[in-house]
Amino acid sequence: MNDNIVGYADPEQLGEVQTLGAAEEPRRLARLRPLIPGMRNLLFTASVLVLLAGIQLLVFTGRTDHFFAWTIANPLSAAFLGAGYWASVAIEALAGRQTTWANARIAVPAVLVFTLLTLFATLTHLGQLHLGSGFPTGTQIVTVAWIAIYIAVPVLMLILLAVQARAPGQDPPRSAGLPAWLLALLAAQAIVLFGLGVAMFSVPAQAAHIWPWKLSPMMAQAIGAWLVSLGVAAGHALIERDARRLRPAAVGYILLAVLLGIALARYPQHYEWRSASGVGYVILLVTMLLTGVAGLTLAASRRRARPVRTEPALRIASELAIPRPGERTR
Repeated sequence: MNDNIVGYADPEQLGEVQTLGAAEEPRRLARLRPLIPGMRNLLFTASVLVLLAGIQLLVFTGRTDHFFAWTIANPLSAAFLGAGYWASVAIEALAGRQTTWANARIAVPAVLVFTLLTLFATLTHLGQLHLGSGFPTGTQIVTVAWIAIYIAVPVLMLILLAVQARAPGQDPPRSAGLPAWLLALLAAQAIVLFGLGVAMFSVPAQAAHIWPWKLSPMMAQAIGAWLVSLGVAAGHALIERDARRLRPAAVGYILLAVLLGIALARYPQHYEWRSASGVGYVILLVTMLLTGVAGLTLAASRRRARPVRTEPALRIASELAIPRPGERTR
């Protein structure tokens, strides 16, 4: 085995990977791949936009005819969308605060998929949007802004993803692995959410009947877009397999489960509590809450367990399971 061993400090502290060579060799520094400023700014901007959308849907739930891009008759549907947007505030804002791409990218594929699907649903239901002289000027402005945002955001994100992919550097080693039971739970969520979301988005009139409250075809597609993006996020978490990299999503998962629970408490009369889908929906919220709490706990416990300053070689050996100098490799 080569005597060179690669170690890293907490990417939030140093932002570089250090290669320790022989005593006579200079130390080589391999930088961690950073979150580029353009992607950071887009995530922060998106967090503000979804905050505003959440206000329209959670605060003015019964006034979507005036404050939103289209009228949502069922307040539980409006609250569902609003909960998704406010949960996205945490995901995107926390991802934007990361210094490394590895710790931020959990937010990007899911957001990209969601914006593309929502844009498609919007353009295929233009007749239901608040466009034209029959609506107040302020409502028309909100609607035009909605369309413009869902055109601009995915285009900008695709461009910035291409730039981000060319950013020099490498990912830090995984430092807070996920237990088998959590991986299994994430896999189940990915399959259920993605599959149900695809069904509701592709055949909304038929799939709407399996949802625990009444949906129009447009609302079925809007909710389907959220489900598909959540399924993408769960699948992405399986790929990352590191609680440190999943903290933005973990916080968003917790917030989403809590806000959706509050929505059920606000509008219980619109929910089919005794249906199979009604029971399954509640179980899903519980598993999402459990997943988020477990992810945050694992990330926090790993951070507390790691000393900030230790002898580099010893720290590397303990964290990466690389033999210490003088030990034989198997």
